[in-house]
Amino acid sequence: MRVSFIRSAWRLLMVVKNALVLIFLLLFFGLLYAALSAIRPTPVPVAGALVIALDGTVVEQPSPDDPFALLGEARSVHQYRLRDVVHTIETGARDPAIKAIVLDLTRFGGTGQVAAQRIGAAMDMARKAGKPVFTNALAYDDDGYALAAHASEAWLSPLGMVALTGPGGSQLYYKGLIDRLGINAHIYRVGTYKSFVEPYIRSDQSPPAREANQALASALWNDWLANVTRARPRATVAAYAADPMIVARRFDGDAAKAALALGLVDKLGDDFAFADHVADIAGEDPEGRPGAFSSISMEDYLRHHPAKADQGKVGILTVAGDIVDGEGEPGEAAGDSIAQLVADALADGNIKALVVRVDSPGGSVTGSETIRQALLQARKAGLPIVVSMGNVAASGGYWISTIGDRIFAQPSTITGSIGVFGIIPSFEATLAKIGVTTDGVKTTPLSGEPNVAGGVSPQFDMLAQAGVENMYRRFVGLVAAARRLPTSEAERIAEGRVWDGGAAHRLHLVDQFGTLEDAVADAARRAKLSGGDARPRYLDPPSNPIAKIMSALTARIAVAQRPAALDWLNLQGGRRQQAAIDAVAQARALVSGPALRADCLECRGYGGQVAAPAQSRGVLAWLSAWLMR
Repeated sequence: MRVSFIRSAWRLLMVVKNALVLIFLLLFFGLLYAALSAIRPTPVPVAGALVIALDGTVVEQPSPDDPFALLGEARSVHQYRLRDVVHTIETGARDPAIKAIVLDLTRFGGTGQVAAQRIGAAMDMARKAGKPVFTNALAYDDDGYALAAHASEAWLSPLGMVALTGPGGSQLYYKGLIDRLGINAHIYRVGTYKSFVEPYIRSDQSPPAREANQALASALWNDWLANVTRARPRATVAAYAADPMIVARRFDGDAAKAALALGLVDKLGDDFAFADHVADIAGEDPEGRPGAFSSISMEDYLRHHPAKADQGKVGILTVAGDIVDGEGEPGEAAGDSIAQLVADALADGNIKALVVRVDSPGGSVTGSETIRQALLQARKAGLPIVVSMGNVAASGGYWISTIGDRIFAQPSTITGSIGVFGIIPSFEATLAKIGVTTDGVKTTPLSGEPNVAGGVSPQFDMLAQAGVENMYRRFVGLVAAARRLPTSEAERIAEGRVWDGGAAHRLHLVDQFGTLEDAVADAARRAKLSGGDARPRYLDPPSNPIAKIMSALTARIAVAQRPAALDWLNLQGGRRQQAAIDAVAQARALVSGPALRADCLECRGYGGQVAAPAQSRGVLAWLSAWLMR
């Protein structure tokens, strides 16, 4: 027994030792990389092209890159911060050293509709400033084409395709699997349209959920078409999307040729032809490399032209990603972490107004309330609070938004989903199949409840449902009070239904359409600020130098190791595969996360920022996360 214990302890010590050695090696090379970068900064070209290679997704607030993705322990998609992309384009537009702006969308992972429109507006601004803006890709999907439509010239590979699918698609339903395994899903919900839990109790959509989801998808598609058509009126986008078989009928399957003939793109050419064309404007590559031109990357350009650390008095608080309890990393809306940012802003004394930028499908009810209570303290301290909705501000995201003196959104913002639900699985039937049963004693009706092994009692079910209904009444009450609506009217537009921004505006769930900049101006006006005081100041989480170095190193290596792009069919298939992986991950998170949720499953398919569910990756990842906090 003693020998076995010593052997186990020794193995544990070896694991910890190996983990620490690996982490310190990574830190050493990361620090070496940072030092070399500082000693030999990338020079800004006298004249050239600004290249923005979006090899990942664009979000409001990026999650830290996972260094263990390089070791095969996890896979991560690099995320770009929306305001960094916009700042790069707008700064390049005013920079005389920049002769052209290039967006490489070959490996673009997508973004939300609101974010795409904001980047498109920056591209329009650059064109008005006289800077040609080029996009290049092997294939454009909806998100990529939303950007390409704003380009001076949109280039496409001769082997490529413009693949417009529109919002919508299928989602997974687990009722058949649950029944086969003998799992009993105890569902507690309120709201006709609170369809998050339907995959666990049905094998298809209910008629009310189908009606609501179709209305949402149609509204978003119409807004996407309107935006793209304004940007590229000569392109027959709507007709092409409605009848993609025109590629086979009129162009013998040559999708690139069809895209050019229908005005969707301006030029066909491989990477070498594209580089030669840009070189005519931006200049030849100083090193004479084939297929290259004089250029600077977005990452290097940002180092030389960082966004000014504005010291205005309008604080911008970002609530992005799944809402969770406790503390968390950037890219997830952790209740305690965000509440601390609000407390720090109040203690600072220089913040005179707050803009809450929400891009979240919701999550934990208690996490949402923690954030709302922190903002309530700011309001009691006399700070005006204005809400700016991004791609998604639904369920818990809307719960937080009720604190706003005014709510700004966009027509393609997804919001509403005012409802609450809970889910607890029990496995009595599953265990019975293998001969395992339970028995015991009770001193109260709630002793040992919820009994996930032996079956949840009727008393617990009744109490849980009553709790959900009480929380729903609280949610509706918050909405009614904040929006100055009769309770009956708030209940009519609630019931868990998801609305597009246009419908939300008509229903008075939001006050007006406007950008983040519009919200900042409104907050400054309410606080009677002018001049430099009316500028924004981002209330970002404290940056950790080690985490920053590791993230930069990971991103550089990941980009260098990324395989060459494949054909458009493979790219589209990969996007759908990733969607299926995300659906399974979210299903797992639903079971392992908080039981009581103000969450919106259908919102997750529309490009809002959703943090990947945390997964155990062993002692290495845990130690790394602890070290970089």
